[in-house]
Amino acid sequence: MGNAWFINPLPLSVKNRKMKTKISRKGLMDLIIGAHTSAAGGSFHALEHGERIGANGAIQLFTSNQKQWKGRLISTEEILNWKTLKEKLGFSHTMSHASYLINLGSPKKEGLEKSRAAFQEEIERCHALHIPYLNFHPGAALDGGEKACLDTIVESLLSYKDLLKEGSTTLLLETTAGQGSSVGHTFEQLGYIIQKVGKDYPIGVCIDTCHIFAAGYDIRTKASFAKVLEEFDEKIGLSYLKAFHLNDSKKPFGSKRDRHECLGKGEIGIEAFHFLVTHPKTKNLPMYLETPEPELWKEELVLLRQLAQRPL
Repeated sequence: MGNAWFINPLPLSVKNRKMKTKISRKGLMDLIIGAHTSAAGGSFHALEHGERIGANGAIQLFTSNQKQWKGRLISTEEILNWKTLKEKLGFSHTMSHASYLINLGSPKKEGLEKSRAAFQEEIERCHALHIPYLNFHPGAALDGGEKACLDTIVESLLSYKDLLKEGSTTLLLETTAGQGSSVGHTFEQLGYIIQKVGKDYPIGVCIDTCHIFAAGYDIRTKASFAKVLEEFDEKIGLSYLKAFHLNDSKKPFGSKRDRHECLGKGEIGIEAFHFLVTHPKTKNLPMYLETPEPELWKEELVLLRQLAQRPL
């Protein structure tokens, strides 16, 4: 934290606002960055929101109500509006976030059946909208064991193998914070799932910075983050790392608590995000803000571009 530009990055000062004009066009286009934007009133509105905040190539959205089991049908008109606007604005790295209700590792028969049906609908909506990534929380063991939960997740995922061949969507296991009985908070667990579904299965990992920090992976410095990437490569393989959710953390290291904070305002600090936008193994991957103050997303995207101009 020795450099002055790491201090109090948000809200941006007047000086920092003026710095926006100094960001090179190359720096602007190299980063694939956006946020989880609102699709209220139709999925294409998430694209419009992304444009307003200055996203470049990447937005995440819910294609249906994330707190309801029954998914919505997407009309032909909505698909056309989405396709037209997506091409116009150049959002090549759109990502859908699956419903929070889905638990593909549930030991409960009814819950598992509902989860599998809802996840199938998630995939079908992604296919309809040609969304390349479907991000989801792996699952929770509830009153079952961890191994049984992981094996049930694998069984669930393999049931979609034929369906996934009908489109080009890649499923992304999201790293979790380790709250309760959730799985996916260790690289070993994620690596186990990926190994079991097979190399020809369209799957990868989305690292949530808040979640892995809360789960016990120290990413506060460039050196410690580099070690975390090395461990990821050893346990999973960097070829499976496809995206990042960018969040600071309200809770301390290893807390197992999922509480997002604005970039540079939490326990992780800004150095981790400088590492991500400058390190050769991460800077070209799509990154999506999920920080808790949407009114600051535009400024946070400017901040990320400023950080990308600083040498690692």
